[in-house]
Amino acid sequence: MAPVPPGIRFLASFNRVQWYRAFTFALTFLLYTSFHLSRKPISIVKSELHKNCSHVMRAPTESSSSQQTVLHPELDCSWKPFDRNNYKQLLGAMDYSFLCAYAIGMYLSGIIGERLPIRLYLTVGMLTSGLFTCLFGLGYVYDIHSLGFYVFVQVANGLVQTTGWPSVVTCIGNWFGKGRRGLIMGLWNSHTSVGNILGSLIAGYYVSSNWGLSFIVPGVIIAAMGVICFLFLIEHPNDLKIAIAQSSAPSSQKVHKNWNGVNGHKDLYLQYKPGAKAQSWDTELLLGQESVGVCVPVQQQQVVVVKSEAEPSPISFMGALRIPGVVEFSLCLLFAKLVSYTFLFWLPLYITKAVHLDAKKAGDLSTLFDVGGIVGGILAGVISDKMEKRATTCAVMLLLAAPTLYGFSMMSQFGLGPTIGMLLVCGGLVNGPYALITTAVSADLGTHKSLKGNARALSTVTAIIDGTGSVGAAVGPLLAGLLSGQGWDQVFYMLMTADFLALLLLLRLVMKELCSQRKRPGVTVELKEH
Repeated sequence: MAPVPPGIRFLASFNRVQWYRAFTFALTFLLYTSFHLSRKPISIVKSELHKNCSHVMRAPTESSSSQQTVLHPELDCSWKPFDRNNYKQLLGAMDYSFLCAYAIGMYLSGIIGERLPIRLYLTVGMLTSGLFTCLFGLGYVYDIHSLGFYVFVQVANGLVQTTGWPSVVTCIGNWFGKGRRGLIMGLWNSHTSVGNILGSLIAGYYVSSNWGLSFIVPGVIIAAMGVICFLFLIEHPNDLKIAIAQSSAPSSQKVHKNWNGVNGHKDLYLQYKPGAKAQSWDTELLLGQESVGVCVPVQQQQVVVVKSEAEPSPISFMGALRIPGVVEFSLCLLFAKLVSYTFLFWLPLYITKAVHLDAKKAGDLSTLFDVGGIVGGILAGVISDKMEKRATTCAVMLLLAAPTLYGFSMMSQFGLGPTIGMLLVCGGLVNGPYALITTAVSADLGTHKSLKGNARALSTVTAIIDGTGSVGAAVGPLLAGLLSGQGWDQVFYMLMTADFLALLLLLRLVMKELCSQRKRPGVTVELKEH
């Protein structure tokens, strides 16, 4: 008999729950990649909406002897109404419209998402987001020059895109416990940078020839991913267990189809034997139990018990704010996301001015910031897992980010090579804390011990943290549009100040983490003495 290939033995070592967990990891990764893929085009297209028209053919004046030339009106290469002198403010207003709507909608989205099936909620959000993203691109196809049209599309798109983050974080939090959460979510959160990179490459490919396709293609992609979400997303391990029980359990033990729950949190309990303590499926999952069916071995004497009256109720907004650390991390994210999104929306335009590249090359070069962000997010997760200090990890990266931003503003004046190096470093230090707070920290706080196992709070907590951060994301690009008129140095001073403020807001949590670490050796010594 031939030996089983080592690759097959490796694949066979994973049980069914592990395969579904990996599948959910990959699917939610791709779903949120498509969200960021659809947000990135606006930053690439900005330099096309208003660009340097000096290369356009100029028509001669009547005085041919003077050989003077003027720009012919029909050859104006900027897109109205962004051909005005205040084009930076107009482009900033578009960013602000999207991000302000996103910030306001995020607070509502978490609360709504907690009360609706995640799969359907996310599907509708992705389909409508695809519609509005395509609609922006159709402005080029149908030659629309109304600022109101583009602002309306941005506001609508900002509102529907709030369905994404609370949904995918809740889903991934349902499938993965706290063990190595920083590493897992650091890897998973790279979807943000991957989406930005793909969005930049797709938008950059079409921007010079037909910038409308820079929006239409990403819009079609996110809508297609919405269909895939509807067909394949498993919100919670309980949903899988109940489905398997329905198909495999004897009729006397089958779970009734009218058992309802929200976001996969079916109120199922395992009773091992009379008088034993009942445990929920969530507890079983966190304890590492890998059984997936409701039918269990007879020798364990397990039966399924339903307690619909014990189903946890959704947490209130004020109740979520009272969870220790939510306020501090939310305000910290406000300033950290301000910096990250200012780069997201303005970096390609800055590169065209500082390094003197065209729109496509500037868009391609800007992806290096996101490459650095992938590495920074993973490092932040690994370090915080090893040290067990989320706040301290964020604080150190924020402390290093501020002077690095100043270095980037200086080095970008010296050509392409220094710009590439500083983009990678800035991306890691800027996106590291942002990635850690929006993923591992949000999941930790959403499953805090003060909630007493109420996992349904995760969506609301995630929405509060990211919604507060989105306020900064809305303010940052707007301020960049206003300050860039006075010179790009003013923009970088603003970003450095934001990083220092984010650091100050974490100081109390950092001191708490450091003090708790100092107490541990003393406790160990005392136990040894006794």
